[in-house]
Amino acid sequence: MTAHSPSQKPSAGTIRLDKWLWYARFFKSRSLAAKLSAEGRIRVNGTRTVKAHHALKVGDVLTFSKGPHIRVVEVRALGVRRGPAAEAKTLYADLEPPWPKNRDEGAGRAAAAIRSPGAGRPTKAERRATDRLKGKA
Repeated sequence: MTAHSPSQKPSAGTIRLDKWLWYARFFKSRSLAAKLSAEGRIRVNGTRTVKAHHALKVGDVLTFSKGPHIRVVEVRALGVRRGPAAEAKTLYADLEPPWPKNRDEGAGRAAAAIRSPGAGRPTKAERRATDRLKGKA
């Protein structure tokens, strides 16, 4: 007995949203991709989707957050397996501007922790200097 009737099966030119996101290596597991789509955090062609089984086709544009970045990708191929990263990159075209090469250029990135001297826990270098002063090292 099948779980789907013939009228409910997606057409041959489509694939499930969660499966495609996993094939394209945007998420480590298919369940993470399904969770993100169930929370309504993925847009397909500008429309918010809340179902992991949303049918994707070639030419669809996906918008979703991945870490601190908003990813905008166009589906170029549907894929048949979760292969190596080089194969996964052929499944989509990245539509967002390239990330900055230098850390200084990235306005949205967090800067290295800066603290005033004497505030908070001492660094390793400061601990060694203190040990030298006390004659322990």
